[in-house]
Amino acid sequence: MRRVVLLALLGACGDNKQPLPPLQPFVQCDVPIPGRTVEMRLVARVPDAALLVTSPPRDTRLFVVQQHGAIHIIENGAVVPQPFLDLSEDSDGPVVFGVENGLLGLAFHPQYATNGQFFVTYTQRRSGDPDNDQQNVLARCTASADPNRADRSSCVEVLVIPDLAGNHNGGMIEFGADGFLYYATGDGGTGGAPSSQALVDGDPLPNTQALHGKILRLDVDHKAAGLEYGIPADNPYANGGGRPEIFIRGLRNPWRWSFDRATGDMWIGDVGQKTYEELTVLRPGQQAGANLGWAVWEGTNCYGGTEACGALTSSVFPQQLFPSVDGWYSIIGGQVYRGSCFPDLVGTYFFTDYDDQGRLATAVLNDDDSLTVTELDGEFPPLGASLHEDATGELYETDTNGNVFQLVVAGP
Repeated sequence: MRRVVLLALLGACGDNKQPLPPLQPFVQCDVPIPGRTVEMRLVARVPDAALLVTSPPRDTRLFVVQQHGAIHIIENGAVVPQPFLDLSEDSDGPVVFGVENGLLGLAFHPQYATNGQFFVTYTQRRSGDPDNDQQNVLARCTASADPNRADRSSCVEVLVIPDLAGNHNGGMIEFGADGFLYYATGDGGTGGAPSSQALVDGDPLPNTQALHGKILRLDVDHKAAGLEYGIPADNPYANGGGRPEIFIRGLRNPWRWSFDRATGDMWIGDVGQKTYEELTVLRPGQQAGANLGWAVWEGTNCYGGTEACGALTSSVFPQQLFPSVDGWYSIIGGQVYRGSCFPDLVGTYFFTDYDDQGRLATAVLNDDDSLTVTELDGEFPPLGASLHEDATGELYETDTNGNVFQLVVAGP
């Protein structure tokens, strides 16, 4: 059985027969609010599946990625009527939508205030390649003179990765403190796909794509000849031995991952095959060249056969496994809280799962690299698609019904 993150439109606003709960005001935090009991407050809604909330540096607006292909802005507590950018097929854009396809990621350049650059990832149809009917695209776009509108004509493809299936597309992008862009890709979508371990295209199978099942690290400010990006000099394969874009390998579908802005630690939620969901934390010195094991290992279980598991001795095992027998479906990696509203939450990682019951869990990274994980009591949004921070470090969850929730303290 292959388990995937299902991101189809489920009962969005216009089609939902049930009355929608009322929106609540954003919590304002002029004075810090103590306490550790949290809730998710419904604060906004966009037309269909909301996959991510993020913000440009030092910006008070929230930008919501809509799976269908648009980006919406929330400003002063309200959704701006016109989308910031619309790349959907309905507007003659390149984004192909459905199940796990769509507009998947958004990251603003650290100098967005002066250069207006931001990056998106999406799935697109591919013609002329019978072995790969779609492709995963990283594109660079620029804001227009109107700060609430992007210039769609400015969008340029930065990196295109052929893909043979419509699932396991990854798509999460973030800038690191080093100024480089990190791009997580899925393994290509076939069960036990060999691409996650591959370092070059065509090995071990003719259709193997080495950039699948990886976290890539790109210098988007200094382009190499013939490319829309450069290769950081200290990338693991910058001088040979593999595709130079590769930074971390051995991933299945790292749908949502993030940096801790205070420490540079990388928190990766990797969606499992059939047994475990995985949560792995890599400190800065552990990231370059790390191999997380898929499709040889699923968690700490040998998946690829005794010979392959015995040969792969350098695999980094996850600190925490979440068994499917305990009801975990597809882990939704979150973020370490670094906001100023709720001081008792600082340093706590929040994450969820894509299930129809709704759950919220926390993790704290210990000095010995182990995790202390707690599943929280309470009612939390089902069908969560992301849990991510804004420019100030406050956290927001989105779901596939288009809802946006603010994580707030509700008690001691």
